[in-house]
Amino acid sequence: MKLIIVGPGRAGGAVGLAAERAGHEIVGVLTRSEAHPRWRVLDWDTEMPEADVVLVAVRDEAITEVAERIAPHVSRIGVVAHLSGFTPVLALHAIKERGIGVGGFHPLQSLPDPETGAAALAGAFVGIHGDALGSDMLTHLASSLGMEPFILDDTARPAYHAAAAAAANFVVTALAVSADLYDSAGIDPRVSRPLVERAVANAFEKGPAAALTGPIARGDVDTVIGHLEAAHAVSEHVGRQFRLMAEATTLRAGREEDLHRWK
Repeated sequence: MKLIIVGPGRAGGAVGLAAERAGHEIVGVLTRSEAHPRWRVLDWDTEMPEADVVLVAVRDEAITEVAERIAPHVSRIGVVAHLSGFTPVLALHAIKERGIGVGGFHPLQSLPDPETGAAALAGAFVGIHGDALGSDMLTHLASSLGMEPFILDDTARPAYHAAAAAAANFVVTALAVSADLYDSAGIDPRVSRPLVERAVANAFEKGPAAALTGPIARGDVDTVIGHLEAAHAVSEHVGRQFRLMAEATTLRAGREEDLHRWK
């Protein structure tokens, strides 16, 4: 397949690199940067070269604007899809009105940079939605990258994307607070990697409710108070973050009455 990437940053760059390695061709990119070191930079205001898929990988609030800008130049394009998990495919209406296939292609994976992201795409799930041509072409692309496609309807996007953000970023925030506490104790945070990996595995294998352990789940209030004091001793910032997560965990454990004992 021939692909064009609009916004070859972390997400667009990751998909582009993975696509190249799978045998596809990146025929060009559109970028607001002055130059891009890997692929041919196209002109925003001229006809795009022939391509099977254009992937729009820009910020959510810019998708409609970008779609309207490139719409006059897509006569030789098969499908235009965005990589957002939140924005509806409807945002590409300016493209669809020209008879071009449209869709959404959201990799459910952490993409901190193009190289790391590209290596992580194989085996990851990807949310796909679009018209008949868009869905078919994007499903083929997903399969060629070793990804697992699932249908992501526009109406489900807000809850789906919130779930994805919680699964990825809330975990990272918890690990960051944990690392601050380990550092304060003079211990390398990497010692908890087996613990974290087992806890995550338990959550998926047994379900989050059964996987929850520790003093909050047991109702060991004195220990929790000690934890809160230790976190606050690191810094007010760390103390506040730890308390917020401790409150959320207490509610999740069904022990709301304990909050009144350690607040």
